[in-house]
Amino acid sequence: MIRLALACMLGLAAVAAEAEIKIQEITSPGGIDAWLVEEHSIPFVAIELRFKGGASLDLPGKRGATNLMVGLLEEGTGEMDARDFARAAEELAASFDYDVYDDSIAISARMLTENRDEAVELFRKSIVEPRFDQESIDRVRGQVESNIRSELTDPNDIAGAAFDALAFGDHPYATDSDGTLDSVAALTRDDIVAAHQGAIARDRVYASAVGDITAEELGLILDRLVEGLPETGLPQPGPAPVNLDGGIHVVPYDVPQSVAIFGHEGFERDDPDFFAAYILNVILGGGGFESRLMDEVREKRGLTYGVGSYLVPKDHAALYLGQVASANNRIAQAIEVIQNEWVRMRQEGVTEDELARAKTYLTGGYPLRFDGNGTIANILVGMQMEGLSPDYVVTRNAKIEAVTREDVLRVAQRLMRPDELTFVVVGQPEGLEDAIPIQ
Repeated sequence: MIRLALACMLGLAAVAAEAEIKIQEITSPGGIDAWLVEEHSIPFVAIELRFKGGASLDLPGKRGATNLMVGLLEEGTGEMDARDFARAAEELAASFDYDVYDDSIAISARMLTENRDEAVELFRKSIVEPRFDQESIDRVRGQVESNIRSELTDPNDIAGAAFDALAFGDHPYATDSDGTLDSVAALTRDDIVAAHQGAIARDRVYASAVGDITAEELGLILDRLVEGLPETGLPQPGPAPVNLDGGIHVVPYDVPQSVAIFGHEGFERDDPDFFAAYILNVILGGGGFESRLMDEVREKRGLTYGVGSYLVPKDHAALYLGQVASANNRIAQAIEVIQNEWVRMRQEGVTEDELARAKTYLTGGYPLRFDGNGTIANILVGMQMEGLSPDYVVTRNAKIEAVTREDVLRVAQRLMRPDELTFVVVGQPEGLEDAIPIQ
């Protein structure tokens, strides 16, 4: 049955590649809005739920509670312990996935039509009636603590944590969603129950489904899935000020190669200039080996194996970030080249050839994203959370094609902030005498 499920997913991938995706907007009898793509040729359905808020909803002194809570959702429900729950899902050829991010909790289900009712009920119990038994809490807590210990010795994680702390001050974004060893060790079952009640609530749910299901059937299933959840959860944490000073900050660490995170404030996803900024980033650092940063830092000077940049529009702040790694005696030169490229992009914008190649890269690969019912359902619920309309899948490429070279230059002068471009370097870098140490 599991092999059949895999065949269903692969089969729908072929269907999605050949046919236009027709998105229905539905509202369940209980008032849950959702997007649906019906595909009845294959007896398989994917359901995606998102709960807005995520790890940012951790209460003061309880950092890591939401992360630990989400990790426990698949650890049993009612009389079922973790093994019973896993066995029941396997017998139904169903799969469930639970993830937490800064701004959302993502919960997914994949199931065969013939087992849909039983699979939905098992899925519902994991969301609404998690067991949270002490044995599972202790086991998952140990896994989280092991992950935290690993992050404390990884230069990339150290750099990311230092950059976030520098940028976000007292906001939840400033600290890792896993929590600290001390905060996780102190979490009680009551803290986990409170995190569940605060984060998984009806007032923040987004939903989508793709596959062998009708609008009427989906509406009833959605109402069933959220039955018993609190009507409202914890309030959102509010805007996060981006406090970056444009300096170079160093975390001393005994490694032969330094890692640097760099960036400054970025663009919100709903900014009218977001598409121009998106294209700009592909040309500067988001286009792999075709990007300027890769060309200037790696190809021409051999300073790194990889360098890139990316737009990060969070719910409560927007950043424009990048990352590079280089030998301790060459990281200063890599930083200088990146700083120069930031200035050049702001002053000159992009060439017509760069613009044309970026558009081809972005528009040509877009249809390939819709390569399975689970993937499509994930894209649909993400679109809803970003406030996009269902016709975005049709209009998106036209919006990219409409961006002109003049648009990119204008946006470069808004987005690129060389004076605020901040670097956090982890390692033993040479040639950065004016850098500010972080202990």
